[in-house]
Amino acid sequence: MNTQTKEANQDKIAYQDKQAYLDNAATTRVFDSVRDIMMQTLEQDYGNPSSMHTKGMDAERYIIDARNIIAKALKADVKEIVFTSGGTESNNMALIGTALANNRTGKHIISTSIEHASVYNPLIFLEDCGYEVTYLPVDRNGRVRMDKLEAAIRPDTILVSIMYVNNEVGAVEDVEAISKLIKSKNANTLFHVDAIQAFGKFKIYPKRVGIDLLSVSGHKIHGPKGVGFLYIRDKVKIKPIIYGGEQQRGMRSGTENVPGIAGLGKAVEEMYANHEEKVTHLYELKQYFIDEVMKLEGTTVNAIDFASLRETAPHVVSVSFDGVRSEVLLHSLEEKGVYVSSGSACASNHPGISGTLRAIGVKKELLDSTIRFSFSVNTTKEELNYALEQLGEILPILRRYTRH
Repeated sequence: MNTQTKEANQDKIAYQDKQAYLDNAATTRVFDSVRDIMMQTLEQDYGNPSSMHTKGMDAERYIIDARNIIAKALKADVKEIVFTSGGTESNNMALIGTALANNRTGKHIISTSIEHASVYNPLIFLEDCGYEVTYLPVDRNGRVRMDKLEAAIRPDTILVSIMYVNNEVGAVEDVEAISKLIKSKNANTLFHVDAIQAFGKFKIYPKRVGIDLLSVSGHKIHGPKGVGFLYIRDKVKIKPIIYGGEQQRGMRSGTENVPGIAGLGKAVEEMYANHEEKVTHLYELKQYFIDEVMKLEGTTVNAIDFASLRETAPHVVSVSFDGVRSEVLLHSLEEKGVYVSSGSACASNHPGISGTLRAIGVKKELLDSTIRFSFSVNTTKEELNYALEQLGEILPILRRYTRH
């Protein structure tokens, strides 16, 4: 081993124990209780929940318990919860399923210019099938332009789909005001909310605020990957998009993912225990990080022009660094054990400039210089300090290379 390689390995070992995982909007570490209940279903209660014997009924009990936990958190009925493979499937089911079920009423759908790919791409599919989609603009904080929404609703508008929390910049939509506006213009128009970044951070009661369909993913709230659910308000007309053995009352056929569902239920239970305490912790971390990162030269924090930080999501901070490419900075931080994102993790296979950043009016020269930092209930101030320390050292070096 040459001296240079040896020194590099020694440096790597030196910071191996010092890491800062700040990519929790991409995924979260499962709670210990989630891991434990999943292991129980994998090793002991492993029956098929559709089987009529005791092993099957033991497995089914986990599904019933998880559905009860989720329904309680939403103040919903258990029959309104359909388990899916995650947020992408939930969004696809909400959009395609309702479009197919209501196409005799109309073929007009409204969404926004800052939606996740799991909403945007199904909408493209529906456009190819003859549906018309109106994409609403947002202001510089990522909030939907209500005047544009009001003008867009028509007698043939069957669905409005708007995310609760934007995954890239942490913008929070006023879903209750949006729902009231929709229903006042067209009482038959359904309102779908992608709550994948909002659930667990906010208390959401769909019936109270007028949400007809709500998508949630497990791995954003310390549950397992590959599981989520779709809340479907009773009486909503929707067709399944997966057909088979008629599980879940025919709405989503296929043997249920018992370990995933059990883990999801436990994650929901934990996230909403001492909920305000958890949320306060996140906002304190966010305020501290913003205050400190803005002390670094050439930094801009996006979408926080509000009287109170609580008008934004508690766990997402979007920062643009003048004169530094986001991909270069991301990998430079990674080498120091700091894990962040340059945007949505789901867009990593299709790199390019974020449509969300364009939509909120980020300066052209900063579009490719923006990093997303995202926190969880387990994030510590020590992690933030370590990340800030590394930023303070790396940025001047990268800018020096950029200028030359």
